[in-house]
Amino acid sequence: MKQKSILLVGLGRFGKNIASKLNELDHEVMAIDQSEERVNDVMGIVTTCQIGDSTNELFMSKLGIDNFDLCIVAIGGNFQSSLETTNLLKELGAKKVISRAENDVQAKFLLSNGADEVVYPEKQLASWMAIRYSSDHILDYIELDETHGILEVKVPKDWVGKSIIEIDIRKRYGLNIMGIKKNGSINVSFDPSTILSSEITLLVLGELKKLQKFFNI
Repeated sequence: MKQKSILLVGLGRFGKNIASKLNELDHEVMAIDQSEERVNDVMGIVTTCQIGDSTNELFMSKLGIDNFDLCIVAIGGNFQSSLETTNLLKELGAKKVISRAENDVQAKFLLSNGADEVVYPEKQLASWMAIRYSSDHILDYIELDETHGILEVKVPKDWVGKSIIEIDIRKRYGLNIMGIKKNGSINVSFDPSTILSSEITLLVLGELKKLQKFFNI
């Protein structure tokens, strides 16, 4: 994976978790927050960090915004600050800005004021929890967009002892088996003649409506 230079604005719980993951992925991260305490908390997991106001043009212009591959606005609880920061980053030449939103209205404002993409951490987590824990046979869920997703599911009882070719899930149900998981290991280059067992879980890709209907979500 190519190392990227990333500016992370906002070091609350969400921002700190992003910083930690980017550190694991060995990216170069500059982190910014107005809180000295929050900045101190991430000093060991980011390349560099500064205490400052991300809505202050003078402060931000000194950071060389156009040199970053990606800018992430992870500010929570202060939408005005998030919106101003997003807009300022784009004005200062940011290549790509991803901003946090809490609802669709915020997303529309952010997208019209400089954000290239918007993420909904609370909404996405809520959706994941609702699907993951409302059904015993659903082990994980990844939302790809508003209409498609991937489920990790237990093999249905009537599929046990049959091969993937035999059940022909694509033709019959419009779904695709993307991988097989056994003993914690995922195999995406599986043999279609593989006989399914109760020890296997399946990674199934498809339209959310079809996934919900077939797997009784």
